Amino acid sequence: MKKYILDLTVTENVRLHANYALLKLTSPSLLPEMLPGQFAEIRVDGSPTTFLRRPISINYVDKQRNEVWFLIQLVGDGTKRLGAAKQGDIINVVLPLGNSFTMPEKPLDKLLLVGGGVGTAPMLYLGEQLAKNGSKPTFLLGARSDKDLLQLEDFAAYGDVYTTTEDGSHGEKGYVTQHSILSKVNFEQIYTCGPKPMMMAVAKYAKSKGTNCEVSLENMMACGIGACLCCVENTTEGHLCVCKEGPVFNINKLLWQI
Repeated sequence: MKKYILDLTVTENVRLHANYALLKLTSPSLLPEMLPGQFAEIRVDGSPTTFLRRPISINYVDKQRNEVWFLIQLVGDGTKRLGAAKQGDIINVVLPLGNSFTMPEKPLDKLLLVGGGVGTAPMLYLGEQLAKNGSKPTFLLGARSDKDLLQLEDFAAYGDVYTTTEDGSHGEKGYVTQHSILSKVNFEQIYTCGPKPMMMAVAKYAKSKGTNCEVSLENMMACGIGACLCCVENTTEGHLCVCKEGPVFNINKLLWQI
């Protein structure tokens, strides 16, 4: 897909949590096509410590409002500055980058979308697109506590939502791979994004069930175009750049010990 360098305007910046912001951006012209699982490299202006763009997953595309959403975890100076952006500010982005999740050839009723932490971000747009195509996604979202579970109402618009929290404050206590839904339903396809240990656990579960599974890797991506080699992952095809050949991979392509 063609990549664009765009100056986008902030329409809204919603603080969802002390450590998370939802940044909504628009353009005077029609935004380019973006697929679930793709990401953008966002330039951070005015930060003396931030020299590289920040790779952020595409959270949602609102075509009626011509908006693209980014769920940003505020962890360093760069992301905190993005989290402080105000309505009307101009932010430079490069998008869409990377590949996308594979859409089913026909509508399926048993699709599982698993997200952990900020890894829930790409699951929203994926769920919306799956529902639009006639499939029925089930969301399984994990976090440390109820305060870290984000956009639950948005997810509920497209499918059933199940949650786990480490402290038991919302949903079932424990990790996503311990949720009871996994023993009740035989899913036909699994998609996941989040911390690597979580994704490996989900991949192990999928493999044990013989279920096709795609993961969205969160390797450090500095350039977004496969030039700097910071995000290389060892695969059955050798070392591949996650930003260019991914971030989405079928688990059968990864050399994970699961």
